[in-house]
Amino acid sequence: MRRTVQSALLLLTGAGLLHSSLFTTLYLRYVKEGLRPLLVASGVVLIVLGVMNLVLELSEGRRRSGGGTDHVGSGHVGHGHAGHDHTGRDHMCRDHTDPDHMCPDHTEHAHADPGRGHGPDQGHDHGHDHSRAPKVAWLLALPALSLLIYAPPALGAYTASHASTKSAPPTRQTRFEPLPASTAPVPMTLTGFTNRVQQDPAKTLAGRAVQLTGFVTPGGADGGWYLTRIIFTCCAADSQTVKLRMYGPEAPPANTWLSVTGTWHPAGALGTRSAAAALDVHESHPVAQPINAYTDDLPLTPSS
Repeated sequence: MRRTVQSALLLLTGAGLLHSSLFTTLYLRYVKEGLRPLLVASGVVLIVLGVMNLVLELSEGRRRSGGGTDHVGSGHVGHGHAGHDHTGRDHMCRDHTDPDHMCPDHTEHAHADPGRGHGPDQGHDHGHDHSRAPKVAWLLALPALSLLIYAPPALGAYTASHASTKSAPPTRQTRFEPLPASTAPVPMTLTGFTNRVQQDPAKTLAGRAVQLTGFVTPGGADGGWYLTRIIFTCCAADSQTVKLRMYGPEAPPANTWLSVTGTWHPAGALGTRSAAAALDVHESHPVAQPINAYTDDLPLTPSS
């Protein structure tokens, strides 16, 4: 792979990063929103490196084409001169009758300038192109093209159902704000709902209707299903899932984003760890995937 192609790969990768992080929200499928400045900076650096590499390659090409004749001519004279002198010394050394005798001049010459050998493979290393990269480097074009043409799908039900058998543990809270009395249903996150169900001694969720948003993950052979959110701590590699068991209607298609309204499914003692993180579904309807799909915040939807 020539340096020109290496430059093209750097430019392509940098353009893919800038496209996904600066002009679209595709980067949110893979990393948290806070890493956006780093992605933009990385894209700019790759483009600058690609341009510099291309300029250096063009400059070296002009220099080689402009000075090629003088280099060949001077090299020819130098090799011819040294070859004649070396042949004479070899001849003089062969006149000695002692087979162990070595010509002093020849030894000094060899040690003083080991790079002036005249074998078929010596003195010509400068002719090899060490700027070539292995052909496997072509594979770098695939992720760059995917960011520009076809972005890999986001994490969804398959990841949530195979990552672990249990949902991510709820955060420990010691104090809960009172729920607004005039709001029904109460919009909540999946983590917030789980925390109140299992830790709120006031049992404020008893009989209260809540509204939750997430995507559908099939629950198994019994036909149950889960409302799910995937949370990025840093990126897709360290994602965790929050799942709530849904009771009531049949499972919608996997990965369907829903807004679900219902009440806590009575199983276990409310306000203790024995309480089930589950919901009796009263109503549900499909919604567009929110912009902040990989957090467990109240959903932000694209503005119409």
